[in-house]
Amino acid sequence: MPPRATTPDLPHTQADAGLKGAPDRPPAGTVTQADIDREIAGLHAAHPESGVHPLRDFPPYRSSRLRHPRRALVAVRDPDAAELTGPVFGVTDVTPLDADLTRRHLHEPLGERITVQGRVTDRDGRPVRRQLVEIWQANAAGRYRHQGDDHSAPLDPGFTGAGRCLTDDEGRYAFTTIRPGAYPWRNHVNAWRPAHIHFSLFGTAFTQRLVTQMYFPGDPLLAHDPVLHAVTDERARQRLVAAYEHDLSVPEWSLGYRWDIVLDGPAATWTEEGR
Repeated sequence: MPPRATTPDLPHTQADAGLKGAPDRPPAGTVTQADIDREIAGLHAAHPESGVHPLRDFPPYRSSRLRHPRRALVAVRDPDAAELTGPVFGVTDVTPLDADLTRRHLHEPLGERITVQGRVTDRDGRPVRRQLVEIWQANAAGRYRHQGDDHSAPLDPGFTGAGRCLTDDEGRYAFTTIRPGAYPWRNHVNAWRPAHIHFSLFGTAFTQRLVTQMYFPGDPLLAHDPVLHAVTDERARQRLVAAYEHDLSVPEWSLGYRWDIVLDGPAATWTEEGR
């Protein structure tokens, strides 16, 4: 979930949505979804193959200008300095329970259970072993369990929305979770984020961290999402969409999706700017 701040890409509050109902048409000068779609089409035509990573300033994604450094880079002569002065994380064991987001509470979470599996590889297809993979997501109603999310959708007492695991010797990871719901955000009038799961991979050092998002096939909101479309290369965008695989489904329990992650090279998985 993006940090709660005065940026336009955050879930709506009840006040934003309007308890008395939405107006028939937005006020003059208001940015609509049609405006955003036209902006996206124009930028895709101008930058058809900009690479696997998003443009730093992508105007349809209104707060993208706030999500990357704007001043000159500072040279770091000692690479170890980043490790000594960067964030410090506690050390706890990663257990199998951490990868099952449906069994973390006394109550079963609401929503459609899914299994998400894949491999983490380098550009040459070699597995990345013992990689810490973390995920976080909204619940089935489209709300994060986060004190800054005041979207009017209900919280689920049986679902926290965060998990982690380590890749095995073949680079494989697996999570059991709930398919997240779409939610409104303040990018423009009637803006909705498609269902997605956030992924974080740390590599062997904090400076190698990859933060990205996985989407679901067939979601009608994909065509209208400026976050996804900040990646102007169509093939790179398609790599952010998981594939449904029936063989990964668990009988009487969950549907299965496969999503592989490539850490570098021309087929690399997109990383969010500012992360």
